[in-house]
Amino acid sequence: MAVEQPLRTPAPTTGDQTRIHNIGYRSYEGPRLGRSYARLSLYSQSLRGSYGLGRSAKSKVLPMLLFVVMCIPAAIMVAVAVATKAKELPVDYTRYAIIMQAVISLYIASQAPQSVSRDLRFKTVPLYFSRPIETADYVRAKFAALTSALFILTATPLLVLYAGALLAELDFADQTKGFAQGLVSVALLSLLFAGIGLVIAAVTPRRGFGIAAVIAVLTISYGAVSTLQAIAHVQDSSQAIAWIGLFSPVTLIDGVQSAFLGASSTFPGGVGPSNGEGVVYVLITLGLIAACYGLLTRRYRKVGM
Repeated sequence: MAVEQPLRTPAPTTGDQTRIHNIGYRSYEGPRLGRSYARLSLYSQSLRGSYGLGRSAKSKVLPMLLFVVMCIPAAIMVAVAVATKAKELPVDYTRYAIIMQAVISLYIASQAPQSVSRDLRFKTVPLYFSRPIETADYVRAKFAALTSALFILTATPLLVLYAGALLAELDFADQTKGFAQGLVSVALLSLLFAGIGLVIAAVTPRRGFGIAAVIAVLTISYGAVSTLQAIAHVQDSSQAIAWIGLFSPVTLIDGVQSAFLGASSTFPGGVGPSNGEGVVYVLITLGLIAACYGLLTRRYRKVGM
């Protein structure tokens, strides 16, 4: 039979056993770099992350693969132009991004959620806003980073085309003008697509949902607009074609560049918007970019509370 043992109370510690150890912590005495440096660091980290730099090898596969896919057709066109001594490039600089829109849409669908969804999912956004940056700094850094990543994706093939045109000894003035117009076009496209992608991705912390939503918005809107434009063209409603093009990001960029950048339109019949209609295209495009920035700021202001 077990014998019940009395409870033992610990002996009280005497005052002379207490010690305070100096472990050498020092206050920070260096320069306070402030909001601008924090914003620049967030921009740099987000831009690198858009191509998987500084992340695992698995994260680099898709963005790098899409970058190569964007450049391969341009390299093939250059090789053909140089070998055949062609008088002009097979594709205008302003048309290249429109032709490769599927690759661009897939890139923005994969990288926009990667840029913002993880911060929402793991609830790290309030930590950014603790100090020293504010909501506007976070939104500007993310917006600028994804826009820069998209510009790199879309402008590099144009640079390949331009270099190949010079190697093929095509007219320098014409190629330089076309190259500059192409850069303006893809810069506007990068701003618009980055804004739309970030707004959609910021709605949900689930990356998979964000990817599906971005693809759906970009592809369904373009498919619906193209179908309606084709119907209007068959019914000889040429004036309606330009106004229908206002309801898709891809056709918005197409309309702007065909109205003001001398590009040939991909609209049915090859007739793009007039200069007056082109002004509407420009205003709506800039308005969408501003609206995306405002929606992102409002969204993260609520998240950071």
